Parts: sequence; C-alpha cells; structure tokens
Amino acid sequence: MYHSRDNFVALNNIFLISMRYGIDSDVFFSSFIEAWQHEEATCETLLITCRKKTSDDAIFLITEGYKAVAQFSISTSIFKKTDPFKGFVSTKSSTKKTPETEYIENPQIRDLKLGMKRINLKAKVIEISKPNSVFTRLGNYNTVASANVKDETGTIQLPLWNQQINSVDVGDTIQVENAHVTAFRGEPQLRVGKGGQLSVIKKGKQLK
Repeated sequence: MYHSRDNFVALNNIFLISMRYGIDSDVFFSSFIEAWQHEEATCETLLITCRKKTSDDAIFLITEGYKAVAQFSISTSIFKKTDPFKGFVSTKSSTKKTPETEYIENPQIRDLKLGMKRINLKAKVIEISKPNSVFTRLGNYNTVASANVKDETGTIQLPLWNQQINSVDVGDTIQVENAHVTAFRGEPQLRVGKGGQLSVIKKGKQLK
C-alpha cells in the first residue's frame, strides 16, 4: 500500500509510540479515530486529544498524565482506510533481523524475550486488573484487562481481551498457545493474538 510522505510520517509516529508503550498498533490507531470524532480518547495510560481539525487533517496531542508524549497531524484520509498499517508494518519489520531467540521449544517465563513467537506455556494467574474499554476503528468497543501470570521461574503480564476476561479467574492455571512477546513500558508482555489460544486447564481458589 502506498502512503504519501505526510501519511507515512503519521503512521510511523503511531507505530513507534504503540511499540514503546506495548499497545497494539491497530487498537492505538482506533483511539485516534475516537479522538477525531469526540475530541478525546484514552488508550492504556495515554490520552489522545484532537486539538484542531479541518476537513483534510487534524492535530493530535498524546499525553501520559501531565507529560506530553508527542504531537503531530494526521490526514483524515487515513481514517477511511480499512487497514492503514498493511504493507507499512511489514516494510518497517523487513529491515530488522529475526531474533535468534524467536522460538524455543517448551519455554518457561524466564526464557521469554522481546520478539519471541510461537510460544506455548503453562502459568498460574495471580492478579487481574480492572477492565478498560478501548475504541476500535470499526466503531466498536473492546474490553481489555491485564493479568499477571507466573510459573516457577518468573512472572509476566498477559492482556485479556473481551470474553477472555470472564473466562479466567485469579488462581487459575492457564495454557497459552502460539503467543508472542511484545514490550510494555520497557518490560516483556506475553500476548495471545488472533492465531493463538488461551484456555483454563485447572480452576483454582482465588488468591488473597
């Protein structure tokens, strides 16, 4: 997919910020649409504010608490695309070498590193955060919560989306399949994408 220079710069900004804060780029992009429509939107710990808009473009300010993260303009033509990152992300990714640690058979949490994929492991849920709603570019709301899971070697954060939230309780032992490791605030985060699976293999008593 071809992007103009201005559109490429805007998508690059969104992509880099989403990677920095461990947010799915499509979910983050959807927050800009919501801010464009309703002046403000939140995504994880970030607040996106539409400070000025015309029929052709809009200026967005991204803040975390009282700290400004970035400010840039986005052409409103991007909002009409069904998959704005198609081709763009693959172009960005193609310049990087695939990590040698991308796949380890039967890894434990201590083995997980940024960029690893196709991860299958068992862990116990020790904490689940309060769910938050995020706005998608399709005009729908998704619900996300953050679970803290552990095995005998360590702990890691695991986002739970929509139905996953109600299917998992603190104290449960879960099995994740075909997951990957991203970063959230500089720390590894285990994610189960569309091609992955999360299942409860043992119900447990809720931990105090």
